[in-house]
Amino acid sequence: MEPRLGIDFGRVIQGVSAPGTADTAFLGGSFAEALASPAADGVYDVLPGLVEAFGGRAWIISKCGERVRERTLAWLDHHDFYGRTGLARGNVRFCRKRPEKALHCAELGITHMIDDRLDVHRAIRGIVAHRYLFGPQKGEVPDWVRHVPTWADAAAISEDIPAGRRRPATRRSR
Repeated sequence: MEPRLGIDFGRVIQGVSAPGTADTAFLGGSFAEALASPAADGVYDVLPGLVEAFGGRAWIISKCGERVRERTLAWLDHHDFYGRTGLARGNVRFCRKRPEKALHCAELGITHMIDDRLDVHRAIRGIVAHRYLFGPQKGEVPDWVRHVPTWADAAAISEDIPAGRRRPATRRSR
């Protein structure tokens, strides 16, 4: 199986706040405030290299309703996310409930997943081999998930790709 990367959006790609707090500008502010909200520190330094290491086989997998879905897609365009990271524009998936991320991971064959929510990692535990719990966390991190507090820490994810598996994606493999 070719390695494939899944990445959450809120508090992973877009903004980072303390654990358990909402991103009020993105979720509850105006559309303009949502677009102006920052990317997570270091995302543009690290994610392009990961997308390349995975041969372009990378997807955003995000839980949200229709309003936040529209804001997310607009934010990605506004920040030239696709151009800056190399992630394909069509590689964005949404679901309404966090456990449904497991369905996307199974369908896409995700082998590595970055998410800031432990409940998501519980849901994908039998599906995704390499699970990365992103950002600051309350409490202890279980040993079945790897804590990556920052994007600088997440750079090491490329080391988890099996030798010989780092090759460009074909149109079929994306």
